[in-house]
Amino acid sequence: MLASAISAAIWIAIVSLVAFAWLKGSRPERMGSLAVLLGALAVMLTHKLMPEGAQAVVLLVIDAALAVAFLMLAMRFVSQWLGVAMLLQAVQFSLHAYYLVVEKPHDYLYRSVNNINTIGVLLAVLVGTLLAWRRNARAAK
Repeated sequence: MLASAISAAIWIAIVSLVAFAWLKGSRPERMGSLAVLLGALAVMLTHKLMPEGAQAVVLLVIDAALAVAFLMLAMRFVSQWLGVAMLLQAVQFSLHAYYLVVEKPHDYLYRSVNNINTIGVLLAVLVGTLLAWRRNARAAK
């Protein structure tokens, strides 16, 4: 029950963040939020459609792709929040790599770090959107 509540809360946060970024953010925030949404959808589809034995490798690839997306955005737009999101995504990649290499089943620690890290990425995008909104409001005056 708790796991499904946390998952639902994170999905609500992701969808809300994407909507907020598209309404109030600039191009980097929109692209970053879109990357988060696509990554979350890919993870959900992986859990629903892939056999459990193949999920670890696919999740590793998804996290690598998301880290590279944030790296490209950080290089293109040179923003601190993008750098933070990229580093957090690298932590996520490392988490998956560790559990894959040691062949350890996903336990409470894995789920906790995974959720906290996901919230950190969402907060980075949120901060970037808030800063862009503030910057755009000042420019409009």
